[in-house]
Amino acid sequence: MTFSRYAFLTANTKGRERPYVPCTIRTEFQRDRDKIIHSQSFRRLMNKTQVFLAPAGDHYRTRLTHTLEVTQIARIIARALRLNEDLTEAAALGHDLGHTPFGHAGESALQECFDPNFTHYRQSLRVVDVLENDGEGLNLTWEVRNGIVNHTGKHMAATLEGVIVKYADRIAYINHDIDDACRAGVLKKEDIPKQITDVLGQDHSERINNMVTSIIETSYDKPYIMMSQDVGQATNDLRDFLFENVYLNPIAKGEEAKARELLIKLFEYYVKNPDKLPGLYHKNLENESVERCVCDFVSGMTDRYAIETYNDIFVPKVWRGHA
Repeated sequence: MTFSRYAFLTANTKGRERPYVPCTIRTEFQRDRDKIIHSQSFRRLMNKTQVFLAPAGDHYRTRLTHTLEVTQIARIIARALRLNEDLTEAAALGHDLGHTPFGHAGESALQECFDPNFTHYRQSLRVVDVLENDGEGLNLTWEVRNGIVNHTGKHMAATLEGVIVKYADRIAYINHDIDDACRAGVLKKEDIPKQITDVLGQDHSERINNMVTSIIETSYDKPYIMMSQDVGQATNDLRDFLFENVYLNPIAKGEEAKARELLIKLFEYYVKNPDKLPGLYHKNLENESVERCVCDFVSGMTDRYAIETYNDIFVPKVWRGHA
């Protein structure tokens, strides 16, 4: 395949912060992809909430399955637009490495007890720069790091490949969150307004196909990434619909207050008892504030580990005595 004139060429990378020996087999962005996939933070995503907290069912999305769906969508778009698929893939795989336990409820908790400016995307960058690899970081390329930290909100990546990740993230979560909400009985597909389904389609596959196709047709051989006006508007309307009916739904979010309180209590406990911090986080106390190190530890927890840690610290053990 011949790259588009707007593709970011691997040879033009701004490189890594620390010296390194280039790989004789892989491109720099393939190497970043492999570093991310083999990281501890990537493995922990399998037990972090997407929408439904610590779901008992086997088929609800987790932060890991979300990441894989984002990556698949991003690669399809990048290939169709003849952009750098390796860069797109690496940024997509790393975009949520810093997400907290209990999804956005966890993010909100750390904004309250640590820093109002705490965000999962900045924490994702901190994970790959500072925390992974026993405190050495992954030493990723500038372009992958830029794609990770600019994947959400009003932020815009410096490469088209990074912008693709932003779109792929939204396409993935909008559609799989509908799927999970229907599975949970929070939503029925018939609830989605007709003016949205008339544009995007009636089911999961059709909606994703129409969104992705719109981006490809609108952005082909262009110096930007965007959807057509009608599909973009319908996508935004669908996202607003989900906020009203799923993300803020008292059934879906009934346990969020407990999750926030749990994380706040853990944060406060470790701030008062920094000697209890494990390994790397305790070592980092030499150069970082107690609050910063506690935030790194708590934000890196999985849902299950946070609950287990809370129980170990705050819930009394039953005395069984001797038989």
